[in-house]
Amino acid sequence: MKLGLVTYNMAKDWDVDTIIQMCEKTGFQGVELRTTHAHKVEVNLSVEERKTVKQKFADSKIEIAGLGSVFEYHAVDKAEVRRNIDGTKEYIVLAKDVGAPGIKVRPNGLPQDVPAEKTLEQIGLALKECGKFAKDYGVEIRLEVHGGGTSHVPHIRKILDIAGSKNVVACWNSNMGEVENGSIENNFRYLIGKIGLVHITDLYSSYPWRKLFQLLYGSGYSGFTLAEIAESSDPERVMRYYKAVWDLLNSDLK
Repeated sequence: MKLGLVTYNMAKDWDVDTIIQMCEKTGFQGVELRTTHAHKVEVNLSVEERKTVKQKFADSKIEIAGLGSVFEYHAVDKAEVRRNIDGTKEYIVLAKDVGAPGIKVRPNGLPQDVPAEKTLEQIGLALKECGKFAKDYGVEIRLEVHGGGTSHVPHIRKILDIAGSKNVVACWNSNMGEVENGSIENNFRYLIGKIGLVHITDLYSSYPWRKLFQLLYGSGYSGFTLAEIAESSDPERVMRYYKAVWDLLNSDLK
């Protein structure tokens, strides 16, 4: 597995050059570029600007692990769902142009007064359409285990089954809702073979990190675990410590 950084929080105010520099200095291997942040890797980039972003990473030791969007498909308003689907398609093209292998999307809750099964089907069908579009661009869609109700892992599996696309996968989110009776093993089983990305948080927390890494290795996962951590006045120091703890937790597992 590889260690990367989510630019949500820690790197939200950094430009692309700073992100690359900081990751190289601290042993991080990749980055998920979150939308709306200072690096401005957005759909309004020109063709030449997209090429520039792609080349900067190609000339470095750092990979673009993916792009992080906030597109979601659970709304009751059908026009809003359509806007999110169409926005996802634009983002897929951006990912292809800058050399990102995938994009992160999310469910973000179960609307009141709507049967849960109906909402899960709606999300799954939206992702089915997006997945079909993304396949033509060689881009993967990673559905984050996220949102009130929708973060229930069996619900995530249900959505993925409805989407029915090999390039629509899960982004394991390392939240405590994945833990049942002190263990993540049961919920992890729902997504074995379906995990395309992993978000991790503070490694000092009570989340069962060692067990997560054991399960990931055991399932054959070889992608990124991306650190989603708070910003700091001394980011290089924090990132170096994080890398050291990550190495320790992964020791003897390969």
